[in-house]
Amino acid sequence: MDYQDLMAVMDEAVKRFDFIDPDRLAVMGGSYGGYMTSWIVGHTDRFRTAISERAVNQWVSMWGSSDIGWDFKGQIGEFLFENLDAYVKMSPHTYATDIHTPLLILHSENDLRCPIEQGEQLFTTLRLLKRQVEFVRFPAESHELTRSGHPVHRVMRFEVVLDWFERTLRKGDGA
Repeated sequence: MDYQDLMAVMDEAVKRFDFIDPDRLAVMGGSYGGYMTSWIVGHTDRFRTAISERAVNQWVSMWGSSDIGWDFKGQIGEFLFENLDAYVKMSPHTYATDIHTPLLILHSENDLRCPIEQGEQLFTTLRLLKRQVEFVRFPAESHELTRSGHPVHRVMRFEVVLDWFERTLRKGDGA
């Protein structure tokens, strides 16, 4: 449902605002926004580039490795051991073969909420599929990098994001 809502908002924004170039759209998010970014690029090619930060990409491994993984029964409807298929179906990683959008994955090494293996799994799969993907790890940082991370890493993150957008959204190069 969230996916359809987000696409409807994007459709309306493109229709209403002339300054939006529908050929140079980007999607970016962290935590749940990172999950939705990974989900979106696995379900549409409308975005020219994407950045997924500290995302859940694979619910099955998240269930056992996160500090709150078992608590997602509210989102999925059942515990993992009650309905494995539901967790697989709701995992962006399940749709990795459908990801063709250039993707930057950002993740902190000490993230207990969305462990770094979530980013590593999607990155590894996309590399094996020979997709345009990059992975940036932030040492000694947690899920809260953007709000309370070490200043050097917060600046580095901004620089990495700006560089990615510069390289993948350039006008006229079809990147």
